Parts: sequence; C-alpha cells; structure tokens
Amino acid sequence: MDYSVYQKSFLSAILAGDRNRGSAIITELSDRGCTVEDIYEKVIRDSLYKVGDLWESGQISVASEHLASAIVESVLNEQYSRIIFQIKTNKTVVAASVENEVHQIGIKMVSDIFEMSGFNVHYLGANNPLDDLVNFIDTVKPNILAVSVSINYHLNSLEKLIETIRDKYPNLIIITGGQGLRDNNKEIVKKYPNIMYIKDLYALEEFLKKSRAS
Repeated sequence: MDYSVYQKSFLSAILAGDRNRGSAIITELSDRGCTVEDIYEKVIRDSLYKVGDLWESGQISVASEHLASAIVESVLNEQYSRIIFQIKTNKTVVAASVENEVHQIGIKMVSDIFEMSGFNVHYLGANNPLDDLVNFIDTVKPNILAVSVSINYHLNSLEKLIETIRDKYPNLIIITGGQGLRDNNKEIVKKYPNIMYIKDLYALEEFLKKSRAS
C-alpha cells in the first residue's frame, strides 16, 4: 500500500486543526487491516517529523505545532482500545521522556507497541524529573526502561539519566530513541552497557521478537 497519500492527508488535517478528519484517516487504515507499526510509522510519525521541521524553520507557529500534537494524541487515545492486549506477560516496562522534554507522542507509540506484546506498561509521558523517575523505577522494578528524546539539546538530560540508572541498576536494559537521536545515537550507545538505540517501531518489534524467543 502507498501510505504517502494518507500521510499527506493526515498532515494537512492536523495542521488545519481538523481532528475529525485526522481521526477518520487513521480509523480507515485500521479498518483496512493495516498494522499498527505501519500506521504509526508511515502516517503519524512521518507527519509529526514534518510538523517539527516546519516549526524549526519558522513556517508554523508554536501554537500550530501544539495543536497538531494535541490532535495526534487524541487520535492515539481513540485507537488504544484496538491494540490493547489482554494476556499479559510477567515483564514490565517503564516508558518516559527525559527531564525537560515536553514531547511525549513518540514514547506513547512505543508504549502501545509494548502493550501489544503483553507487557505491563507504565507510561509516564513527558518531562520526568530524574529523581522522580529513579524513585518510580525503585518501586516497580521494570525489566526495561524506554526513554525518548525528541529535541537534541536534551541529550545531556539523557546521558545524566543513563549514568544515574547505570550506577544503581547496572543490568537494567535501557532502550532509547526519538527524533533528537537521529544523528547522535551511536556515541551515546557505545559509551554505556546494556543500552540500545531503537530507530523506529519496526526495530522495536524486532527487539521484542528476540526478547520473546530468549
């Protein structure tokens, strides 16, 4: 299927503030049997990246970027009942954006993929103070920590988080991704043990397949 037509229509809808049209596009794709990964990656994520590029270049305002993001979050919430997996594993993931990172849609989509795989998901959303996140990890004892960075000037927050977690939980698997890591992932991944850069939801699904097989 050529998703580009749907992606352009979805982008147009969210930029215009048309939540109903955006929702209808995603629902149509879901009804046609398209996979969650394809819908999220080829329509929603590509549209959000283009929104981010438009904002960075000054072609749209902060208000327009916020409106587009709010519509996407609403659409994702509508789709949640279609993807929730009733049979749970004994594995737990904490999914969060780093401190001061206000974007949370990417980590929400990651959480949904874990949910589909039967994980017990603790989705914490945006801007998680490091101390609070560590305390939460102390409480729930996850198998995996998934962390998102959408803007590259939050990479220092990511490294501080990784160093803190590595010191306290050296064996906890950390997966990280997001638009802010597209050009800066290799250096961070090489510096620390038990950390993996996940470039997209397809890579996440491959990671989960290997986890299920092990």
